[in-house]
Amino acid sequence: MKKVLIICGSPRADGNTAQIAQECAKVIKSSGVSAEVISFAGKKIESCTACYQCKDLGECSIDDGLNDIIKKLRKAQGFIIASPVYFGTARGDVMAALQRIGMVSMASDSFLSGKVGGPIAIARRGGHTSTLQEMLMFYLINDMIVVGSTYWNMVFGRDPGEVWKDDEGIATIRVFAENVAELVKKLD
Repeated sequence: MKKVLIICGSPRADGNTAQIAQECAKVIKSSGVSAEVISFAGKKIESCTACYQCKDLGECSIDDGLNDIIKKLRKAQGFIIASPVYFGTARGDVMAALQRIGMVSMASDSFLSGKVGGPIAIARRGGHTSTLQEMLMFYLINDMIVVGSTYWNMVFGRDPGEVWKDDEGIATIRVFAENVAELVKKLD
């Protein structure tokens, strides 16, 4: 069965970003595609050191659990990253993970090429667009297929559960998740 891997880049296991990631998974599954959410809550993802050992190893030399995610991502046809906005950007460990995943892909077998997906930003008030642009660069440089929706993939909310008050944001994310699932089903 085709699969979409969703990373929830929040340190809060039940926060707004986690709730949005779970909603994406629910929509994708209802479209007939497998979906798995991996949470960064409790993880300590380190930054890339540009050691280039991934060229020979086919995985990252840093042992912090990211290689388990890379193994799952290699088998998935879709990839969504959801991050809360911290000071107008994606969380640092989210970008560290994306940079390391991209480095392993580029240095080895370009396993990201042709995968379907896109980024999602969740914030209290602002910084959504800069966060989306920052994460979007990962998709574009790795020859991935970015899926659109009816608006930018952003949801407003601060306190856990507050995102459900953003009707337009929730509707946008649901359409995005449906579009990811439909395109994954169409690609071989």
